[in-house]
Amino acid sequence: MSDKYNSMELMIAIAARNLEDGAVVVVGTGVPCAAAMLAQMTQSPNLTILFEAGGIAPQLPTMPISVGDSRTTHKGLKATSMAEIMELCQAGIVDYCFLGGAQIDKYGNLNSTIIGDDYSKPKTRFPGSGGANDLASLTWRTMVVTPQNKQRFANKVDFITTPGYLKGGTSREDAGLPKGTGPYKVITDIGVYGYHSETKEMMLLSLHPGKTIQDVKDNAEFEVLIPDSYETTMEPTDEELRILREKVDPLKLIIGRG
Repeated sequence: MSDKYNSMELMIAIAARNLEDGAVVVVGTGVPCAAAMLAQMTQSPNLTILFEAGGIAPQLPTMPISVGDSRTTHKGLKATSMAEIMELCQAGIVDYCFLGGAQIDKYGNLNSTIIGDDYSKPKTRFPGSGGANDLASLTWRTMVVTPQNKQRFANKVDFITTPGYLKGGTSREDAGLPKGTGPYKVITDIGVYGYHSETKEMMLLSLHPGKTIQDVKDNAEFEVLIPDSYETTMEPTDEELRILREKVDPLKLIIGRG
């Protein structure tokens, strides 16, 4: 990784670039919020940000510490409830959501519930879905920002908390989820991944500077599809880094983790 930026700054900058002007995105705290703020302060001033607890279209002054933080409604259009946010998702109004989890498989299924094969007595128990299942089921595109290793990139998730493309192919639609919705991109500290148009398997889109195909293979239990051609990720610009460090996260609550 460059000495100009760390892996967290790179992932946030990439995520921000994927939020085009005029889009609508539901975010949580942490990395998703940082990405939305950076996008709003750079190429997407008309980005509409929603928070699960009810904040609609705020102009965020500083990083909120929770989805119910009063800053999530600063200069916003409305302070409402989780029910209304989910209604907007169900109505097809929301373009993007950001999600994460302890595990992700090649079809974009996410696990944030347990590690282990016994639900009653797991090796580790996590918080569970919250609104993650609803958001991934109803918003058009789901993005994941996560460090990449074999523990996270699992052959099979121990529990499907959040549906991706399920078993691949048309299985998501066959299960009754809205046509055209689903996993969009996975942004890691190694590369950016999308999904094959037919099989819905995870595939490499771009490789970060200094990273190799072997890094991709060594940090996933499943086989990531490697196309004949892929891009090299554009590094964060000086302006992106300045805004991220001075305005979005001056206390380094998020970017200090990289």
